[in-house]
Amino acid sequence: MITAESLTDARWRKSSYSGENGGACIEIADGFPGVVPVRDSKNAHGPVLVIPATAWSTFVRAVQGDNGIGLPG
Repeated sequence: MITAESLTDARWRKSSYSGENGGACIEIADGFPGVVPVRDSKNAHGPVLVIPATAWSTFVRAVQGDNGIGLPG
């Protein structure tokens, strides 16, 4: 189970596609088996969404255009 305490030492990273202008970015933390913690880069102390890893993979494929789920690519 992911708790606020378990995220204290998380190593957050932004996509390499994110610009340096402080725009609308999300960050994810690696190292949490089966889930992907996600937060708003502009609000590092705000809420964290914990998404199942399978759902995250589907989302990433959809954004990349290789979705296989009927979303425009």
